[in-house]
Amino acid sequence: MAHPTSDPAVAAHKAQLRREASARRNALDGREARSAAIRGRVAALPAYQAAAAIHCFLPIRSEVDTRPLVAAALAAGKAVAVPVVGPGGALAHSWIDDLDAAAFTRGQLGTASPLCFQPAHPGGWALTIVPLLAFDRAGYRLGYGKGHYDQLLAQLEGLAVGVAFACQELPDLPREPHDVPLAMIITEDELIVPRRV
Repeated sequence: MAHPTSDPAVAAHKAQLRREASARRNALDGREARSAAIRGRVAALPAYQAAAAIHCFLPIRSEVDTRPLVAAALAAGKAVAVPVVGPGGALAHSWIDDLDAAAFTRGQLGTASPLCFQPAHPGGWALTIVPLLAFDRAGYRLGYGKGHYDQLLAQLEGLAVGVAFACQELPDLPREPHDVPLAMIITEDELIVPRRV
């Protein structure tokens, strides 16, 4: 469910930024090589290496391809949870055992949804890998506007890391009271650790 925006101008601005960010990401060349560089930076994180369990999205549209990272985590014996958007639009989470296409169906919003739902709950994993459409250096993200990750980030105690292509960076995103900044953002070029004022 989307958050109510008190200012219609902010909502309109965010909608415009979403369109622009999506177009930039869709037009990006070398997406697989860039995704591989991002996955390498995530895998090098001490928090990733130490985590017994992680939460990671499975990509839709032109998002960073996290599937090889998920496969590697499972192969290393880590538990992996994925987000699942239910029929009512609510965000739930499920543990997965593998990435076999036969174990998934197409869920809400075009996401891969496990056929065998194994409930996972915030607090059950140490690291959350977060998708986004745009970000700024303060760690704020712009998602698809449904508010799913705003709700999840507000519940988390572990580390939340955004993954994105460098072209998705913006100088300054509009912020609202429900927006929760990420602990870090990883692009193909760098690891960004926001400075908190």
